[in-house]
Amino acid sequence: MIFLLLSIDSHSHTQFDNLKEVILKSYGQCRRFTVIGLLMILCVPQRSLFSQSPSPHSTESKTVILPDVPEPMVLYDFNEGQGDVAFDAVKRFEGLELGIADSNAVRWISGGLEIQKPTLLTTALSVTDLSRAIERTGEVSIEAWVEVDDLKQDGPARLITLSGNPSNRNLTLGQDGNRLDFRLRTSRRDRNGLPSTTAPAGSLEQGLNHVVVTRRASGQVVIYQNGISTTEGNAPGDFNNWNTTFQMGLANEIGGGRPWLGKLFRVAIYDRALDHDHIDLLFQGGSEGVNALTLEQQQVAQEKKFFMTAVAPLLSKHCLECHDTAIQQGGLDLSSRIGWDSGGDSGDLFNEGDVKASLVWERVESNEMPHQRPPLSSNEKQFFHDWLTKGARWSLDKIDPATYQNESGQEEVWVQRLTVAEYIATVRATFEVDIAKEAYALLPEDVRADGFSNTAYNMSIDLKHIEAYQRLAEMIVNKLDVLKFASRFGNSQKLSTDDTMRDHITAMGRWVLRGEITEAEQNDYSGVATTVASVGGDFELAIRCVLEAMLQSPRFIYRIEYQRGRGMPRQVSPRELANRMSYILWGASPDEELVKAAERGNLRNSEILDRQIDRMLSDPRAVLRSKQFIEDWLDLDRLAILRPEPSRFPSWNPELASQMREETLQFFVEVVWKQGRPLSHLMNAQVSVLRPELAKFYGLVPQNQVSSATYDLSQTAERGGLLTQASVLTVGGDDASMVSRGLFVLHDLLRGVVNSPPPCVNTTPPPTSKGLSQRAIAESRIADETCGVCHSRFEPLAFGLETFNGIGAFHRMDEHGNPLREDGEVLFPGDREAVKYESISELMNLLAESERVKESLTWKVVQFALGRPLTAEDAEHVLSIHVEAQQDGGSYRSVARALIRSELVQKTRTEETQ
Repeated sequence: MIFLLLSIDSHSHTQFDNLKEVILKSYGQCRRFTVIGLLMILCVPQRSLFSQSPSPHSTESKTVILPDVPEPMVLYDFNEGQGDVAFDAVKRFEGLELGIADSNAVRWISGGLEIQKPTLLTTALSVTDLSRAIERTGEVSIEAWVEVDDLKQDGPARLITLSGNPSNRNLTLGQDGNRLDFRLRTSRRDRNGLPSTTAPAGSLEQGLNHVVVTRRASGQVVIYQNGISTTEGNAPGDFNNWNTTFQMGLANEIGGGRPWLGKLFRVAIYDRALDHDHIDLLFQGGSEGVNALTLEQQQVAQEKKFFMTAVAPLLSKHCLECHDTAIQQGGLDLSSRIGWDSGGDSGDLFNEGDVKASLVWERVESNEMPHQRPPLSSNEKQFFHDWLTKGARWSLDKIDPATYQNESGQEEVWVQRLTVAEYIATVRATFEVDIAKEAYALLPEDVRADGFSNTAYNMSIDLKHIEAYQRLAEMIVNKLDVLKFASRFGNSQKLSTDDTMRDHITAMGRWVLRGEITEAEQNDYSGVATTVASVGGDFELAIRCVLEAMLQSPRFIYRIEYQRGRGMPRQVSPRELANRMSYILWGASPDEELVKAAERGNLRNSEILDRQIDRMLSDPRAVLRSKQFIEDWLDLDRLAILRPEPSRFPSWNPELASQMREETLQFFVEVVWKQGRPLSHLMNAQVSVLRPELAKFYGLVPQNQVSSATYDLSQTAERGGLLTQASVLTVGGDDASMVSRGLFVLHDLLRGVVNSPPPCVNTTPPPTSKGLSQRAIAESRIADETCGVCHSRFEPLAFGLETFNGIGAFHRMDEHGNPLREDGEVLFPGDREAVKYESISELMNLLAESERVKESLTWKVVQFALGRPLTAEDAEHVLSIHVEAQQDGGSYRSVARALIRSELVQKTRTEETQ
């Protein structure tokens, strides 16, 4: 029996009919089984099953909308106007009404409540659900509009508290004289939330104040007053020690003793850290919230978002090649607000009173700029003109081109097909069957895109895949003890047509398909069993056929999540979180322990989540998965097909190439796993793991004649770190191209951006000769007016690697007798001046110590883990992941742990559906 997955565009009806006819002709006469049906589940491999979004590089225009402010978990707007209860306006959880202990101590005012004498507003019972919701995210924000009359209240006087008594709390925001005080219990703070984060003395003034306190999962705490950040602190740890029996109170401590007097207009608590844009909108909206924004305020907010989503990418793409902080052609820096305001050698850029007469618009409209590049499209010109017309307002201090290298993905939800390695690992985890040899032989190779071979939008399926999955499904089931496997999901082994068989198949489907299966899927798979029964088959045959069908369904071959929604992010389900964790850390489906934790809902508990992460990181599968990352990132598979010119490199052979690949992988394991060092130490670690032939190639004395050994390179000045390994150096080709090597450093280590050369430029490099080294050729390009703007960004990065030839051998002279040097300079993206170095070791140390390199390594790990290019919408989250990981040591483990805790994993985008 054969079940086929058809993977085509669901709107291509003609293509579908033709394909169906071909399949039926090909498989209609099957000797072993009769074809009883086709599981024709249409899916779009690059995108959501429910969308037709453009590619990530699309330049289609997008609707500009207000930034979405998250809905609070609880909100008191005091619009009741009477009574002795303040009601929660959100009503997400029960029991959050606040009883007023002494109604004679308060006065209801328009849109608020005045606390005239000491009293307490408190919930009748503990706020368990609210506390657990915050505990799960590890983030919290408190927002309040309050009017302060007395600046001598201290204690601190409680504005808002989740606590049990004056010395035992989860969190408290209070007034301590003329400043605010925030206390937060974490695993690294005491039960009273000390030490607290305190605003500067005098920062709290009499009158109406908008106050926001945010705490990110990274531990960063920020206090905002009237839209401005006044205080930054750190409360490291997590919330796994929170007491969920505490009550919530306003205007006093639970149990009394810390009264606060003044007016309350709005109090809200969020289970996430609000960003600056959200806080700015809430401040502009006043005590009535964002909905109260005036049309003018909404327009300002729209313009702010328009700059970030349309103008900043435009400047990054077309202008910063020549006009950034480092190059500044014509004295103009368009990468920063200051540079824009300062203008260039030709004067001011922008005339607010007359946009058409503005120098920058004249140059863009006439296609004079960009120089020697394609002009802006009509849409881009319209965006730019609209921005200028509205005052050319900047909402960023500085533009990082790397952030905008990939188009916004807000409207897109990608569905990931399993890579070949993930497919093999998933089969092994699901069935305890090894199908590696057969899968590598039958499945088409995964193709690289955006630097990795697991990039979702590039992972299509064709007829070769369909045929391979069909054959592999049969092979897997043939290797499986079907009855033993089936017994895990039900006691009966009788082929019945009642609910017993249906329940059996449903339980099996949850495990094989990695989640709950729908009623329609239950019907489909139960129908397979029914068909087998109708032709005289037995229980074992029915299970075999059901498993073959499941193995060819999109639910197995893709990592599918529920994506219907309102176009807003949603929190992933516990089982979806388990799947994400497992594929990030292991590249395979979850094991039983992780599934059970998800089914019990325990993964929402940060302490249990961390224990699961640590358990999984201690498993050998985590090391294997990380090796897939380093292998894919550095494209080590290319060494197997690399064929240097034999006459120039007679020492090259397949075994040497294999040892080069193995060195990098074992070096990664040694530094990152065995020594547990930060990822940045990959740049300069004075150690390597070499087999004998490669050790000789490096000029070292082999420690043995057979196997790999660990070598101390502290006395080998020219070696140490990734860039000095032959596997990486071969990116330069036979001629050890400084272009290729420099671009590798720029793109993969510095996250720098450089455009392709203009079509009119001859990019064929002149050959080296006596008196003309690779460096001399590079320096001539840098000095050339046409080439130098771009080449000055990346070729000097490779100057320190000049002493290594095309296959990574170290020499002091090239084949023509030209002396080779190690000195050079590094221009870190965003910096104005390059940093000089004198030797290879200095270069390696510069890279290892660079914050930019550390950030880039985090970006690479996150991109591989998510299986998609990172966009501007991801930048803030990746930065938070990076900060948290660096505080935790900057290791691979730290990045993985911070990633799984982050919104990029804890939440998912949804498609807007009718």
